[in-house]
Amino acid sequence: MSLKSLVLCSDEKIVRVLRRVLGDLDIAVELCADSDVALRKLTRQRFEAIIVDITDDGATEVLRSARTAPCNKRAVAVAVVDPMIGLKAVFEIGAHFVLYKPVSSERAKSSFRAARALMKSERRRNARVAVQIPVGLQNPKTGANMRVTTTDLSEGGMAVGIRGGHRPTGRWEISFTLPGTDTTLDFPAEFAWEGSGAQAGLRFQQMSPEATHKLREWLKQNSPELEQDDPPIRCQLTDLSLGACYLEIASPFPASSRVTLSMRAGGVEVRAQGVVRVMHPDKGMGVEFTQTTAEHRAAVERFLGVLTENRTLLPELLVEPEGLESESSANKATADADDPLLQLFYGESLTAEQFHEVLHKQRANPTGSTGGAANAAHA
Repeated sequence: MSLKSLVLCSDEKIVRVLRRVLGDLDIAVELCADSDVALRKLTRQRFEAIIVDITDDGATEVLRSARTAPCNKRAVAVAVVDPMIGLKAVFEIGAHFVLYKPVSSERAKSSFRAARALMKSERRRNARVAVQIPVGLQNPKTGANMRVTTTDLSEGGMAVGIRGGHRPTGRWEISFTLPGTDTTLDFPAEFAWEGSGAQAGLRFQQMSPEATHKLREWLKQNSPELEQDDPPIRCQLTDLSLGACYLEIASPFPASSRVTLSMRAGGVEVRAQGVVRVMHPDKGMGVEFTQTTAEHRAAVERFLGVLTENRTLLPELLVEPEGLESESSANKATADADDPLLQLFYGESLTAEQFHEVLHKQRANPTGSTGGAANAAHA
């Protein structure tokens, strides 16, 4: 199934570039002559990407409407803008990626490779496999137990049948075994929606990278129509703390993107899940780790130890997008005061130049073990 993009652009030169680049990446183009046509299509068709030239009449409304259209609110939004337009203003109207004019094939291809990886991850995450699996649930607050049966399963959640009139709410610990395997998965989930009759939906939370990988592989084997993901993107790790990292990458993922990182150095490998908190186009992105377990912290500490002992060691890092957060879970109030990298992510709004100036000062003047570790990880 081909990825589909809706394009609102009246500039023929830009359209030619977009058609060529998107065609090379196997992304179909639905060109709209004006914003009214685009708005109608948003309510009737599903697109993985919405691409608009901000100078076209009604382009801003198209981007905003995409965020509220039920079938397209998870689409990746790309804005084509003039160089004098500020990034903050473009991101505030819902853009995830920005293409500056004049649009070159090379720049567009680089940006759309990252966008396509995110588009595929979003579609994969929402793909559902019809299957009936018994699931055990336990309420961590009350200790109550119950059993339900799934009607379908996806990477991000499951639909379940609920017997009787009682509709549970809140967060539960769930446990189930993937059919045809001896793999049992245990992690938290919350009741996210109620369907008709006795059906309800569970949204998965805080899955480990290992559990995510096992579930994803099972879904791929049992949903053959899903496309293969794009390969992980190689980037450079420049700064690392126990709670976050900063990566240099030509086409960074937008803020609020969920990512999985694979870091390797000196025979030590760490897989970590995180959320992009800071993004600087053409430069890099800051990722906050979302795992808070003792095992994850110990693994990062071991990795930092390897880098500290050998300051000339260049770590290998691969990043894979996992989709976009539906709601930002950023919480400035809980940012670790002893982690200068996280404090920088959650601090005052800075330009890319100002941010990197502070980052260089942190490397030159580490404060405490976390700051020193970040300095040691700089390549």
